[in-house]
Order: sequence, then structure tokens, then C-alpha cells
Amino acid sequence: MSLQDRIRTIPDFPIEGIQFRDITPLLSDPQALREAIDLLARTYSQERIECVVGIEARGFIFGAPLAYLLGAGFVPVRKPGKLPGETVCAEYTLEYGVNRLEMHRDAISAGQRTLIVDDLLATGGSALAAAELVERLGGIVAGMAFLVELGELGGRDRLNGYNVCSLITYEKGS
Repeated sequence: MSLQDRIRTIPDFPIEGIQFRDITPLLSDPQALREAIDLLARTYSQERIECVVGIEARGFIFGAPLAYLLGAGFVPVRKPGKLPGETVCAEYTLEYGVNRLEMHRDAISAGQRTLIVDDLLATGGSALAAAELVERLGGIVAGMAFLVELGELGGRDRLNGYNVCSLITYEKGS
């Protein structure tokens, strides 16, 4: 069974016309979860990753074990007000407004090679915001890793210039 077979599609959720890609069946399958994390780790094993940046919240699920396998540290990127220390923030646009992500100001060192991780690449807004935070602190974005990519939303195009990997890609109608 492929990883894609472990993703459940729920039609018309959260609104009519949306095909929601539910990763929880993959997460509950120990072999599929291990395979996904191992594939991402192999993809970036030669990149000298020093820090994995996980985007709240599902980026934590994949980011922490990737950091462990790559021998790197883990840095959470959170929604506003969730981190206790001094933070830097970046805004990104949604279909219906603006959102913001934060990272501790001392989380990334100048020149530190980072891997940004999330479960889903849609429009690329949150990944770009995370990259902005890393780069503002002097870090280098060595890659961006995603379990699922919604190709028809153009996120990969917005991440032009970054080393992007997604394990499963859905195109319009699939």
C-alpha cells in the first residue's frame, strides 16, 4: 500500500467543493508513518541540516522525528502568543485575511542550515513566513519538506528558489 493510499479524502469539508486530505489514517499506521519520516530524512540526509523548523501544529509531528534522525535541533514556529520568550513574527495572507507566525528570537543562529517542515503545502504562505523568520535571524533555508502538496494551489511556484520536497502530490481532480 502506498502512502497516498493512507490519506483519506473527505468531500465538501470544511465547506462545499473542498476535497479535504485527512492524514490521520497515515499517522495511525506505524509502518506508513515510519516510511514517510524515513523518506523525508533520506531526502535531506546530505544537506547538513542543523535545525528543523516545524510549523504549528502538524509540522511538529513530522519535524521532531526528522530532527532526531538528521541529528539536528528542533524549533517550533507557533501562532501568536504561544511562545514565552522574545519572538520575531511574520505575516502571511489567507483567502479571507491575514495570519501570523512567531519564532523565538534566539532560536536560529547566523549561518545555521535549516529544514522547514509541515504536513501540507497549499498556497505556500505559511512556509514563506517561516522562511522569512529563519532568514531574518540569519539562518539558511536548506530545504522545505511536506507530506502532502495540493499542486493546483500553486504553493510550489511561490517557493521558487527553495529546495522543496513533497511525498504526495494531488493535482486538480485527483
